Amino acid sequence: MAITNLLTLTALAEAPLGVTLIVSPSFVTGLLLGASLDSPAALIVARVAGAALLSLGIACWLARDDGPSHSARGLIVALLLYNGATIAVLAYAGATMKLAGVLLWPAVGLHAALAASCVANVRRGW
Repeated sequence: MAITNLLTLTALAEAPLGVTLIVSPSFVTGLLLGASLDSPAALIVARVAGAALLSLGIACWLARDDGPSHSARGLIVALLLYNGATIAVLAYAGATMKLAGVLLWPAVGLHAALAASCVANVRRGW
């Protein structure tokens, strides 16, 4: 997947998810993990995560047409770290903690595809 497509897809996936986490964190955790957030602290942490995803989505959207640069490479490497960590955390939740909503494994698959695209773009070395 070309860098423009990768950044566009990431922006279109993460920004709306971030907004949804800010507005309704229990809805998102229900779909992903099949569990609700029961404490005020968990709601705050989920909303902060939502703000981070919204920021990531906006950064990807604004950088999508910039072409090859050191900044774009840095963004792709950061996305690779994010996608890899997300795969690990979600897979752990599903496999070990038996937390699984209807979107858990599709989310793991999406992040795996995005991580593979990040690797391909980094290896291309543009």
